[in-house]
Amino acid sequence: MAVRRADVVAAALGILDQFGLADLTMRRVGSALEVKAGALYWHFPNKQSLLAAVADAILAEVVAPEPGPWRPWLAAWTDRLRTTLLRHRDAAELVSATLATGLGAVDLGTPPARVLHGAGLGEADARAAARALVHLTLGQVSEEQTRATLSEVGVVSGHDPEAAARDHAAGVALLLDGLAFRLRD
Repeated sequence: MAVRRADVVAAALGILDQFGLADLTMRRVGSALEVKAGALYWHFPNKQSLLAAVADAILAEVVAPEPGPWRPWLAAWTDRLRTTLLRHRDAAELVSATLATGLGAVDLGTPPARVLHGAGLGEADARAAARALVHLTLGQVSEEQTRATLSEVGVVSGHDPEAAARDHAAGVALLLDGLAFRLRD
């Protein structure tokens, strides 16, 4: 049976979810697909390209809110991004690395920047504010996922997902307060 690109991404995502980013290797993906790791290079020139495709698959799961006022839209969008990232082990770390390398096809900052620009923020400020919202969410989820993993193995105790959700919402609200002030000028 021929292995398709989508099969490789799905297998890699399954390994990420089950074992984490550190154990996501080309050899393990090949084994899951019952092919030699070298066969994967037909679809991906290197591991970083595969990781970027997995990050894109995760980000494709983020459903944009219905059009509406900018503030509730952004609050809902960041919450949906957070929820999506939390569905996949180490997703925040993976997406952050993909953004840093520029290999991903999904431009995570475009949807919030478009909404902010539509609300009256200049294009450069809208892009900067969108990046701040993305980085806040990625950082918070990365910390939350790390804490959850450490809690599973007994290194730390007291992982509280509800408190983490409240912290994220509070951080987003503070950023949105600042944007509301900027939009009044």
